[in-house]
Amino acid sequence: MAESESDSDFLKEFYIPAYIFNDETKFSDLRDVPEFPVLVFINSKSGGQLGGDLLNTYRSVLNEHQIFDVGEEAPDKVLRRVYTRLEKLKQEKDEFATKIHERLRIIVAGGDGTAGWLLGVVCDLKLPHPPPIATVPLGTGNNLPFSFGWGKKNPGTDRNSVLSFLEQVMKAKEMKIDNWHILMRMRAPKEGPCDPIPPLELPHSLHAFGRVSSTDELNMEGYHTFRGGFWNYFSMGMDAQVSYAFHSERKLHPEKFKNQLVNQSTYAKLGCTQGWFAASVFHPSSKNVAQLAKVKIMKKHGQWQDLHIPQSIRSIICLNLPSFSGGLNPWGTPSGRKKNERDLTAPYVDDGLLEVVGFRDAWHGLVLLAPKGHGTRLAQAHRIRFEFHKGAADHTYMRIDGEPWKQPLPKDDDAVVVEISHLGQVNMLATQNCRSKSVNDVSSSTSHHNGEEDDDFSDEDDSKAEPEFRKFGAADTFRIPDEIDISQLS
Repeated sequence: MAESESDSDFLKEFYIPAYIFNDETKFSDLRDVPEFPVLVFINSKSGGQLGGDLLNTYRSVLNEHQIFDVGEEAPDKVLRRVYTRLEKLKQEKDEFATKIHERLRIIVAGGDGTAGWLLGVVCDLKLPHPPPIATVPLGTGNNLPFSFGWGKKNPGTDRNSVLSFLEQVMKAKEMKIDNWHILMRMRAPKEGPCDPIPPLELPHSLHAFGRVSSTDELNMEGYHTFRGGFWNYFSMGMDAQVSYAFHSERKLHPEKFKNQLVNQSTYAKLGCTQGWFAASVFHPSSKNVAQLAKVKIMKKHGQWQDLHIPQSIRSIICLNLPSFSGGLNPWGTPSGRKKNERDLTAPYVDDGLLEVVGFRDAWHGLVLLAPKGHGTRLAQAHRIRFEFHKGAADHTYMRIDGEPWKQPLPKDDDAVVVEISHLGQVNMLATQNCRSKSVNDVSSSTSHHNGEEDDDFSDEDDSKAEPEFRKFGAADTFRIPDEIDISQLS
């Protein structure tokens, strides 16, 4: 299809010439520096065939040198190469390259795991001017894109859809969000493995979480130490178990996972077969969070203090963004009374605090579908510490930003310690009316007081989802497929 003059002028604002990437490429007159130069990273395997289609479309409208398939070349290698080249050109007094460096933005298309991968790479590179990142929702849950206004449904992959997204990138605002570090340490077991077990496939080599090298400063003699990072959430318990089953099934039968709607339906069915909707029957109380671990929290400038976990809580979520399980907000907005009584605040994405929420089962989760609904609010914390002791269980399930794994626990007397702490911040691109709010945003403080505060649902352990919410077509973790007979579950 022929490119109109207006489209051509528009795309010039994003176009990066080939010489920025390639020493050998000759270039002529480059007077007009693009206002919004972008690097585009796409997971071609995300969203069924959507990822591959989107890759081809971006390569047709922009310079193919600025479009990357994360399955072919890891983003850290790409960014190191690009920034090394930009620095070289800057030293040669190349003003065009200097402007590209200053204005550079990143688009990442994939699931939450892919988006988190890019965020981690940018954070690890410690760039003097880190580029802000826009996220295209190509996964199943799409919590990161949804939080920042980019939607949660898989997008169109045609030319017009790409142009429309680029226009949104042009108008987007920058927001900082907190970055969280997670450390797990255990004494080397006398027998049996302790490495995280991925769901048959290591997602991106389980980049979000892995063992540190022997030369790492965090390594301790006689211990196995694992580290990782996240931007949206860390969860432990039954929700992570369902996610693990989903990823395992997708690896065994990839032909069944070709679009978002089918993926969500399969996810919900697995929630039923794993017992998430009848947890009291299928999930022994010995695997509830309170029996598995002791939990401690620390406020911003305080001391460690024990966190009480109700005995029936089967899943605990440490949440940074106001979107979980496909767009639900487990924390909600505490009422003025609860803010005063329990020292709680609205969920800001840059306040250095995680919201800690518990769920008993999927019925409990369905309360999120109601206006002002929320999970069991446990705490807000700057640091969180889980201590697993002998006899609790031989394994548990954990999940970081959509990537689950089965975590063996040692059988000897030593404890396994998982600690989450604030690491820093990274720049995101967000639409003007996105769900995420900054503690520094004047409008956010008023929006949380315009009737959005909750006062209808208790944080106590006896809160129940109303029956009329049980058949809502909602999020993956909590939704029941229409073909499932509720009477067989409850």
